[in-house]
Formats: sequence, C-alpha cells, structure tokens
Amino acid sequence: MKINGRALHFVFKVADRTLTAKFYRDVLGMKVLRHEEFTEGCEATCNGPYANRWSKTMVGYGPEDSHFVVELTYNYGVTHYDQGNDFLGLTLESSESLKRAAANNWPIQEQNGLKYVEAPGGYKFYIIDKPQPVDRDPVVKVSLASSNLSRSIAYWNGLLALKIYEQTDKTVLLGFADNQAKLELVDIGGPVDHAKAYGRIAFSRPFDEQPAIDKNIQEAKQTILTPLISLDTPGKATVRVIILADPDGHEICFVDDESFQQLSQVDPASDAELDKYIKADKSRA
Repeated sequence: MKINGRALHFVFKVADRTLTAKFYRDVLGMKVLRHEEFTEGCEATCNGPYANRWSKTMVGYGPEDSHFVVELTYNYGVTHYDQGNDFLGLTLESSESLKRAAANNWPIQEQNGLKYVEAPGGYKFYIIDKPQPVDRDPVVKVSLASSNLSRSIAYWNGLLALKIYEQTDKTVLLGFADNQAKLELVDIGGPVDHAKAYGRIAFSRPFDEQPAIDKNIQEAKQTILTPLISLDTPGKATVRVIILADPDGHEICFVDDESFQQLSQVDPASDAELDKYIKADKSRA
C-alpha cells in the first residue's frame, strides 16, 4: 500500500545564531525561507524542554513543498548544547559548497573518503563533490544512529511504512518516495545517546491519515511524546502534529500536509527578519 508521506526537515538546536546563519548562507549556500519568533515554549517541545522565548528559522535550497530543509531552533539565553552520538550527518550534493567553504576559510574534513564540513554545534554535513543539481533537491539523506538495526527497520518500515531503498548488515536507507530525501539508519553497535543537542525529523501526512498513526503506535505500544495537537504560529496557519519517539528515542514529527502547505510558504522578508533579531539580540547582550 502506497503511503502519502513527505519528508520535510530536520531540526537542529543552535546556540550561536550569527555563526550559524553564516554557515548556512555563505558555506552551504542555502536561503532563509521563513523566520518565526515565539514568546514562550512550544506545546509540542519543538524547541526542546525550554519554556523561554525562542525562534525558528527554516533554511534550504528551495521551497519546503519540494525540498528537504533544515529547521534551526534558537532558545534565547542558552549558549551551549552537549552533543550525543544520535545524529550522524546530513549528506548533500554540492561541489559549490566545498568551494564556498574554502573561500570562507571553513575547515573541510574527510571521513571514509567523503568530505564534510561542520556546522556550529558540531553537526556534520557530508558533501558529495558533484555539481549541485538544478532539477532536484541537493539534499540526499539524513543519517541517524541505531542500536539495533532489525528493531529500527521493524519500526520505520513495518510500523511507519517507510519504503526500504537499500540495506546492508549495518545500514538501511528508507523513504516515502523516490524523489525525496531519505533517512539512513546506521547500527553503531551500542546505545544511542541524545544528550542535549538532540534533533527531530519531520514528515507530513494528510490530515485524515494522522489518526491512523496515533492508533497504530498505541496498538504497538510504542512511544507517543505528544498526542495529536494543534499548534499556532502567529499570523500564519495552524497545523496539527503528533510527536513520536522510535525505539532509540529519535523524535519524529508528523504534521498534517494540508495546513503545512499553507504554513511553509516562502516569506521574502524572512532573511531581513532574521538579521534584525540577531542584531537586537546582540544589542541586549
């Protein structure tokens, strides 16, 4: 049975908005798609377990309805997040990013024959040294750690119905559609530690299909972190989400696709908005 799912974004907590903005704009060459400010913590812990003021900035290579993007959450007053071994990297195809990294004196490192750059906070971005594609999303996959690959496959493929694209003894590549960024799970042979910097991967499903996710997870006695709940964004669409955790504790957000299509419209003023709040934050400091 074909599932109407769509890969949306991965959430990173960032402690230095200035350096982070430089990395995504000047090194990776991503654009600011929308920026939103919130006066108090998110009911679905979108910004982590923090009740303070925070902001959300979506960055990527194109609109959210056709690209897998990055969500940067910034908690005012939080200056550091300890990183665990849960997030292994995001892979993209862009030799242009390597050239920009060199031009900006951003360190380029190598692991297992693949070059990578680190975002502020230590998040790795692996870069395939090929010209950035113009007819599809440059983001190839997000890689997360698994302590038991067969258990992870039973959850992501068996319960959430992501299709298996590739599989080895230690890895599995999953997704909802051929033309979307994929999720790679890598068996690390030990416990997964999320520490304080843990992120969240997001997908969309049609509004009418969300209750089935809730039902399936409950029947399988798996973890629901936040039951179906409607979240407001000031001046924008209200979306319904359900937040899950897989057997290794990776957070997963399923948002209703119809409302998210409205919420995720590119805001041409967002780039200047981000700079305005960064400047104001520096002034307060």
